[in-house]
Amino acid sequence: MSRAIIFSRPTKIKNMVTKVTKRTKMIARLRSTPVLVACSLVVVGGTMLSPLVRADQYDQKINALEQQNSSAQDSLNSLLSQASSYQDTINNLRRQIDAMSANIATNEAKQADYSRQIAAAQAELKKQKAVLATDIKALYVSGQITPVEMLATSNSISDYVDKQEAYSAVQDKIQTTLAQIQALQKKLKAKQAVVQQLLSEQRQQENQLTAARDKEASMLSYNQSQQDSYNSEISSNKSKIAELRQEQIEANRKLVGTGRVDYSGSCGGSYPAAASGPYGTWGCNYALDNTIDNWGMYNRECVSYTAWMVYKTYGYMPYWGGVGDANQWPGDARAAGIPTGYTPKVGSVAIYMGGASDPWGHAMWVKSVNGDGTITVDQYNLYYDGNFYETTIPAGGLTYIYFGDR
Repeated sequence: MSRAIIFSRPTKIKNMVTKVTKRTKMIARLRSTPVLVACSLVVVGGTMLSPLVRADQYDQKINALEQQNSSAQDSLNSLLSQASSYQDTINNLRRQIDAMSANIATNEAKQADYSRQIAAAQAELKKQKAVLATDIKALYVSGQITPVEMLATSNSISDYVDKQEAYSAVQDKIQTTLAQIQALQKKLKAKQAVVQQLLSEQRQQENQLTAARDKEASMLSYNQSQQDSYNSEISSNKSKIAELRQEQIEANRKLVGTGRVDYSGSCGGSYPAAASGPYGTWGCNYALDNTIDNWGMYNRECVSYTAWMVYKTYGYMPYWGGVGDANQWPGDARAAGIPTGYTPKVGSVAIYMGGASDPWGHAMWVKSVNGDGTITVDQYNLYYDGNFYETTIPAGGLTYIYFGDR
């Protein structure tokens, strides 16, 4: 059977216009009845009950904590944006430092190479000076031998001229070499001085970049500590909210007697035959909508049955009187910290949100999850008759409330 068929009114229901109209009026009265949590007093059957603790005592505290969390989250988002900016700056500075370090390494290598070349030139200059000194001494270029003596030792004038020219050529060559070495040495020292100055400037820039990076890192660390503080505050407030909601549930349970349901007998789906609640006696022995059960739901309605199954299975059921239409349950559950989803689980409540023909929706108890994409559900009042039905329907298109996972 398709869900549309399951949830649409059968043809025979058209003959029950009077009953449906009566039910519509009754539900309208339920919405305006003093059972609403905002009321200051609830009077049912002549019995005065204290205002539900859900309305003021806990909701105000929960709202205050939620506002604190909202403010803290705004501050946290701002810090996250700042942290991103700090991290971007740090990354940029790190890239600059890395590039500067690479340049320094290159210039240090140049400086070392210039030092080696200068040392080599110095050694060559020393060597050439020694050669020149030896040659000059040997050839008496320094004047230790007179031209007359050189002429006397020559075999002829031509020999004398050749010797004189050879001595001059050797002397000129060595002196030229010395001059070249000295010029090279001077040039290398000039280059070394330029590189040394550049290295000094680069190291200074590197130190400045490192200092800037360290400052940004310090700011990022401080920012992170602020984030941790806000996250801690938000987590603490969430824990307090969960505790308050649990206290609220327990207080409402005690207030309306849901801590324990006294009942006798049972009928379809284990629904009580007769149970005593704060608003009167209810159960399958009594007419549809004759009174309100322990959780603010009209007798033998789908929501009354699912509320009973939640209580019977898990030992608790929040008081949702006044906001207990089936299509209101998912929102009520989330407000109470009870998870919802779209995947069926055995022991969850399946909610059909309703449409034009079913403005209140429909609540069902998931009895089994089948392997063919369907679920088997237990339910009451499927055909507006207050009776129990077990049906198998498609699992899709429903919202599930996981009371067992709270």
